[in-house]
Amino acid sequence: MIIQETHTQESKPNHEIGLIALWRRSRPINILTGPIIYSMVVPLVFLDLCVSFYQASCFPVYNIAKVSRHDFIIFDRQELKYLDWVSKFHCTYCAYGVGVVAFVAAVIGRTEAYFCPIKHQARSAPPPPAAPPYIDYAQTPDFDFDAKLREIRCDMAPAPKDSA
Repeated sequence: MIIQETHTQESKPNHEIGLIALWRRSRPINILTGPIIYSMVVPLVFLDLCVSFYQASCFPVYNIAKVSRHDFIIFDRQELKYLDWVSKFHCTYCAYGVGVVAFVAAVIGRTEAYFCPIKHQARSAPPPPAAPPYIDYAQTPDFDFDAKLREIRCDMAPAPKDSA
């Protein structure tokens, strides 16, 4: 006897349900803060334009090799089958934001190396932050993105404070 698994709308993974169901699954605070998060695209685009103009106009004058934006802003997560279109949209925004910041850091780094390549004096600075957790790009067909995302979010939550 073969038992077929039937999915209810609530048990389906994100890539199999519609927008309304995704909204119902979301915490209200996520929906409320979404516009704040996405409003940051305005300063990101402005920064991208300004740094691109700066590099295009100044690097040739000083004979500094240009930094390729293409090496930093990578849109490849849209190919992932386990993501729904809303998650792919979020991934596009993050890929752009993280890419722009990395691109800007590289342009600033080359500028600093040209004008002032002196290392800073060693101080007891706080250690760099740990790299955020990431999911490997390639996954098996039965990969549960939602479950892994919940696990990562739980691990990223701040530790509870002692009430002692």
